[in-house]
Amino acid sequence: MTTYQIAAIGGDGVGPDVVREARRVLDTVGARDGFEIEWLELTAGGVAIDLHGVALRPEDLEAARGCDAVLLGAVGGPKWDDPDAKVRPEQALFALRGGLELFANLRPVTVHPALLASSPVRRELLEGVDLLIVRELTSGVYFGRPSEQRETPEGRVAVDTVWYSEAEIRRSVVLAFELARERRRKVTSVDKANVMATSRLWRKIVEEVRADFPDVVVNHQLVDSCAMLLIRQPAEFDVLVTENMFGDILSDEAAVLAGSLGMLPSASLGDRRTEHGRFGLYEPIHGSAPTLAGRDVANPLGTILSAAMLLRWSLGREDGAAAVEAAVSAALADGVRTPDLMPPGGSTEGLRQVGTRGMADAVLEALESGARARNDAVAGGTR
Repeated sequence: MTTYQIAAIGGDGVGPDVVREARRVLDTVGARDGFEIEWLELTAGGVAIDLHGVALRPEDLEAARGCDAVLLGAVGGPKWDDPDAKVRPEQALFALRGGLELFANLRPVTVHPALLASSPVRRELLEGVDLLIVRELTSGVYFGRPSEQRETPEGRVAVDTVWYSEAEIRRSVVLAFELARERRRKVTSVDKANVMATSRLWRKIVEEVRADFPDVVVNHQLVDSCAMLLIRQPAEFDVLVTENMFGDILSDEAAVLAGSLGMLPSASLGDRRTEHGRFGLYEPIHGSAPTLAGRDVANPLGTILSAAMLLRWSLGREDGAAAVEAAVSAALADGVRTPDLMPPGGSTEGLRQVGTRGMADAVLEALESGARARNDAVAGGTR
């Protein structure tokens, strides 16, 4: 029997709550498909600061590197939000992404028909929405130096530096084109080339890369107009590729389409491959929501769908990934909802509100029903 090693980092707030449920789903898929998962529990974020004085210990980073994949909950919270603090929970994310050589963050956005009423966007605009945001992850303003606050005779000033190298841009852009070839062959490159030098370099490199992908249609979009079009014409997008900060903002905006931040998964990938697939870190796009921690109300679906991406990309288990995604869809179609998915001011007829564990239970039940149906079909075919 194949055994995979996965690092589990619950992190802060609701992170441990949602990771726990995603682990149950992955273990169930393993029991169904004949593989085992050896879980390695690591600490990162605020909890690591409290325990070790740093957001991520070097030895924990090395341990994560030795696994087949990493499943992460969330980090951060008001407890560690002192703007003058030298050590902050978010440093764990930067250390993981840089230390594990993960340069692109994939954020798929789809709208389940059962959740149309949960989105504030008009129903007719949501039909056919199926887009993928590819966000460059290791450079840009979040990593530029200098980045500091200074005292001057005129008062305090602050500076952040936006930095991009050709290689950093090119590898994410190439990945976006490769992914577009597997989808609807459309790439929207998002920048601010009318005012930013880094965006002008970004646009030049996209034009160079497109020569190697003549079958892919390319469109350049300024980030401000893209933000508008994501709401007005979301179904027009296929693959969006953009720099770090723009991708961070746009993907959170796109969560409105799906009905809740709690619905969206993500995968952070690099070039490194293991025996089983492409090494990656998988996490929901939502934050730690510390006020919801331990209350059995957080939506685990973003993390469960991130686990499906883990199965597909890092473990090479496409059947398992598709089964998890189908089980999530079945649970939603059956009317199961966490509080964030209840329609605001709308009808709740046919809906059943559950907590974090209850939603995972519904997914597991649908997963098991799907397995029974598959087995019955196989048995019927052998008669």
